[in-house]
Amino acid sequence: METLQVIDTTGTPPEVRTTRAFEATDISDAPFGWNIPNWRARAVLSGALGARVDLRLGVGFADILQRDREARITLTDGTRIAARLVLAADGRASPLRYKLGIGVKTTRYGQTALAFCVTHDLPHHNVSTEIYNRGGAFTLVPLADVDGTPAAAVVWMNDARAAMEIAALPDAAFNARATERSTGVLGGLTRVGGIGQWPVITQTATALTAPRVALMAEAAHVMPPIGAQGLNTSLQDVSALIDAVAAHPGDPGDPAVLAAFAKTRSADVTLRAGVSDVFNRVCQSDNPSVQALRSAGLKAVHDIKPLRRAVMTAGLGRQP
Repeated sequence: METLQVIDTTGTPPEVRTTRAFEATDISDAPFGWNIPNWRARAVLSGALGARVDLRLGVGFADILQRDREARITLTDGTRIAARLVLAADGRASPLRYKLGIGVKTTRYGQTALAFCVTHDLPHHNVSTEIYNRGGAFTLVPLADVDGTPAAAVVWMNDARAAMEIAALPDAAFNARATERSTGVLGGLTRVGGIGQWPVITQTATALTAPRVALMAEAAHVMPPIGAQGLNTSLQDVSALIDAVAAHPGDPGDPAVLAAFAKTRSADVTLRAGVSDVFNRVCQSDNPSVQALRSAGLKAVHDIKPLRRAVMTAGLGRQP
């Protein structure tokens, strides 16, 4: 992905008001990133993990006993494991977090995100496009061609009732609605495969650590699928934990390691969750004044070069 194009629209069918393109070359010689289908990423990760760790697919967490020098985990198949550090990376409904008694702060928007893949008439030229309109963002993420035809992944946020109605449309009507919502930026869209659906929320854990345990990824924070913050924030969790362990060698679950990890991540997670919350509310709104502010904000963020570079750098999880 070499370019992020942002299109602000209003009305139905969407009328384009403002378009701006953010180029990776503004901040780096490398692209923003590479988009990999989930099935391929999971296959590669499973293969890599299987060669290095005791990977037990289909087995989950059942219980934990924390002691000064280790934690003892009981799995759903009855197996017991002792470890000096346990990572709670078991999703937004984390059973391990729940067992530890760590609460969450959750904000709900009445939105549902539809996720699916499409082929399209025009090449995407490695451009990811976010299109704002009431109900939420419509995002086209460039993928490799499918049987020689340009392809993209789509995340389409909308009010829950509207999303349910859209997902139930016959194929031809669904494709026409998606093409209209995309403003035809890639020509006609044709869905390939099924539709994933999940509620859009912002959720943060009230603590990122417990004795012998560190929370990360969606067990620690869930953000609306806008601005590519979810995965980036999770990768920052991994990086921070590696740094904390390296700075306090000997015992990866030592309280000093966990304190360093929590100190590094807490402020960043809080900031990103807050910004994502406000950004999503602004994108979701059908208030004309808020929509006008959204359009003006897009122009300012792009057209003021120092601000543009700072926002792009921060969005990738780097220090400006």
